[in-house]
Amino acid sequence: MTKLLMNRVLRFVRVLIAVLVTLAGLWGMSFSSERPVNAQSTDIDTNVVLIRLNGAIDGVSARFVDRGLDTAVEQDAQLVVVILDTPGGLLDATRGIVASILASEVPVAVYVAPEGARATSAGVFIGASADVLAMAPATNIGAAAVVQSDGSDLPETLSQKASQDTAAFIRSIAERRDRNVSALEDTVLSAAAYSALEAVELGIVDLIAVDYASLLHELDGYTVESESKTIILDLGNVTTNTVDLTLLERVLSFISNPDIAFLLISLGGLGVIVELWNPGLWVPGTLGVLFLIVGWAGVGQLPFSWAGVALIVLSLLLFYLELLHPGIGYFGIAGTISLILGGIILVGFFGSPGIPWDSPTISLWLLATVGAVAAGLILWVVLEIHKSRRIRLYQSPIVSVSLVGATGVVSSDLSPLGEVLVNGEFWSGEAESGTARTISAGANIEVVSVYGNHLKVKPVQNDSSLSEVSDNE
Repeated sequence: MTKLLMNRVLRFVRVLIAVLVTLAGLWGMSFSSERPVNAQSTDIDTNVVLIRLNGAIDGVSARFVDRGLDTAVEQDAQLVVVILDTPGGLLDATRGIVASILASEVPVAVYVAPEGARATSAGVFIGASADVLAMAPATNIGAAAVVQSDGSDLPETLSQKASQDTAAFIRSIAERRDRNVSALEDTVLSAAAYSALEAVELGIVDLIAVDYASLLHELDGYTVESESKTIILDLGNVTTNTVDLTLLERVLSFISNPDIAFLLISLGGLGVIVELWNPGLWVPGTLGVLFLIVGWAGVGQLPFSWAGVALIVLSLLLFYLELLHPGIGYFGIAGTISLILGGIILVGFFGSPGIPWDSPTISLWLLATVGAVAAGLILWVVLEIHKSRRIRLYQSPIVSVSLVGATGVVSSDLSPLGEVLVNGEFWSGEAESGTARTISAGANIEVVSVYGNHLKVKPVQNDSSLSEVSDNE
């Protein structure tokens, strides 16, 4: 009875670990939305703060810009320069950056650089919101038309509504910064794009600067008008403090890639399942927990769907049920389907219309690969189990004789098939015909005959724990 109790306790602990991992991952998603601590100033004489904003705009980018603006206030900086090179990004994150720049106490200059850089889609809104917008030669700005999350055109009615909403957003920014409203509106309504020279001629961009040093030279003595005051920049002799991404921000930026986040969740789930299948290995379980938490933290940076989260969690539960009932295959197939569906709708599937790059999605190639690997593993396990059942194991006559008459305990109900514990080992058991056809777990039994690793047993007489059902029933 002691071994039976320990076996049940171990099974309960395994399920508890899986539940705790899932809860920890979901907690990681909410924790990841917290802002990082502002960097402390190391140079009180710094009067220009430099922020490099490269790549797609996301939640990490928004927090990074906020931290840079806070640093500029702490250091009493003359100016914040944002060097911008982006293909676009999340609309919510873009709105957050625009709001932060418009509310900044320190003047902000957005510089589209180096040569060959671009400020498309989300970059148009960020650039237009700056006090000063400059571009390097051979750069471009524009193409902020509204599309669906997959980049395709919207239906006509929906396109008009979404386009007008976004056009109103860019108009409000242009009016606030006294830029060419019509030209900026065309970037949304007509997907217009402009070179640096064209943008200056149209009144979108304030100036062209070859490099960062030239930009500071051009802005020396430049007058910045705000609603409350007029600032004349004094940049004749400045010290530049570059605000870099912290290690945490770099990690969050990496794992917020939807493909990376989904892959981490898939590998994490596999690691936990391997640990549950072979308890005591520790390495798969430890890495699995780590990958799950990191993967869910990455998903927390994206516009995710709770329906996708629920499907992925369900898939992990189904894979665990497949371990408890190996060889059936149903739970494994259902888990694979649930995992793929969860990946499809996890991010971007329910995304609202927005500017390009607004709703990142998980690669269909990655989903197909993960699905094929999961299905292949399930098929292999099922085939191997069925093969093992067809193998007739040799059983020594001496062992057979020693087992006949031995007593043991039922570890899982015999109705009539189940599992028994005899001589400290678990065996496949079957209630002998003509006796009780259902024997409850915990009941004492006696071995009648041995067939390979299969034992026919009968209940020990006068055992109060038996649950007997006659053959006539």
